[in-house]
Amino acid sequence: MAEHQMSERHACRLLKLSRTTKRYQPRAAERNDVLRQRLRELAEKRPRFGYRRLQALLQREGWKVNHKRIHRLYRQERLSLRRRRRKRWMRGSARRSLVPNRANERWSMDFVQ
Repeated sequence: MAEHQMSERHACRLLKLSRTTKRYQPRAAERNDVLRQRLRELAEKRPRFGYRRLQALLQREGWKVNHKRIHRLYRQERLSLRRRRRKRWMRGSARRSLVPNRANERWSMDFVQ
């Protein structure tokens, strides 16, 4: 613009560039750094808490933060909870009930009637 002595509007129109894109100033990441540090501290204190419960703790402390931002920082810090493995069910062959050999060996109640 200074070299060709033209206005910002004219230069942006020639380049087919939005004027807001030209004026954009990235925000400082300082707030994210402080939040990231606090999130890490809370996760160390409470390792079984997920990002949703940590966000609730942050909100109680006075942070006004979007849940999507908390989730992004939580994942970037690799704080995700370990998935618990499901207990294996025993196969039917190991749990088969024994067939009674004589009368009165097994008692059961009929709750339907």
